[in-house]
Amino acid sequence: MSDMPRDYRELITPLIQTTRKIIASGDTLAPFALVGNIAARHMQLVDMEPDAVDPKAEFAEAIREVAQARRADFVFTIMDAWTLDPAQAHRHEEIIARYGSIGASPYRIDIISFSLETHWGIWMAQAPIETGEGGARTFPDPDFQLCPQVEGRFVGLLPPKDGDETSTVLH
Repeated sequence: MSDMPRDYRELITPLIQTTRKIIASGDTLAPFALVGNIAARHMQLVDMEPDAVDPKAEFAEAIREVAQARRADFVFTIMDAWTLDPAQAHRHEEIIARYGSIGASPYRIDIISFSLETHWGIWMAQAPIETGEGGARTFPDPDFQLCPQVEGRFVGLLPPKDGDETSTVLH
């Protein structure tokens, strides 16, 4: 897990296992985040409201609000998503122009996206959803990589560390 601190690895492993059970059962995975302060052992689940006007934007804002209130030092998000096979990735603009989205294209790969943001870095993993024994859906163990340059609405969710007014967004 690319030098992810042990305390965080131990915290997220059961959530990954629970996600695997949800996927295997055939249930829909509702995106969620675990926001907390690992030293204080204060944690709160935040889930996305699918009926919101802009669900992703409101989810990110809810995470930021909880992170500020909890004086959080980590945010762990899990959500389903789509991606392209690396062989098709260079065609992403063409695919979106033709099909309207990656999700509507025949090149879509369903994945589970994991992100752990801490004040020491952001670790991310994508695991493709596969069909396992007996037709149950599953995914391989996620391979977390430290991502020093990452942007997007689900980055920079943590408040600054005490006494540090610099942004937590990494560019």
